[in-house]
Amino acid sequence: MADEKDRQEIIVAEFHKKIKEAFEVFDHESNNTVDVREIGTIIRSLGCCPTEGELHDLIAEVEEEEPTGYIRFEKFLPVMTEILLERKYRPIPEDVLLRAFEVLDSAKRGFLTKDELIKYMTEEGEPFSQEEMEEMLSAAIDPESNSINYKDYITMMVIDEN
Repeated sequence: MADEKDRQEIIVAEFHKKIKEAFEVFDHESNNTVDVREIGTIIRSLGCCPTEGELHDLIAEVEEEEPTGYIRFEKFLPVMTEILLERKYRPIPEDVLLRAFEVLDSAKRGFLTKDELIKYMTEEGEPFSQEEMEEMLSAAIDPESNSINYKDYITMMVIDEN
């Protein structure tokens, strides 16, 4: 029977493999570096959902003293391993997302129109950038009804934990 230390080593080795695979997708020069602008995508592909502020802090932690615009794998690996071990930046649970959409849908129709969605995402809270807004609309809006059925959208968005 493997003891706790062995189990932990196996978990860490699995995380290292996943992190390396995710990193390599964006290491276009195959030189163990990625463009700093890809770090958010890499982290999200590993099932983590940091806020923009948390992402900014994380990048500051893995960047060189004199920022080059690139992140080295050997600096990224230990930080990302720690994040996965501590289960930081977990996605928001499905029921919480559903309640948030229901608050916006005061008429309880089960959907929001494209215009409503744009208004909420650009005028409330931490506003989406134009690029983020277009990305969300392309994934969320049903072109036939020009609205988002948020229950379907949440189901598609939620990361399966298993």
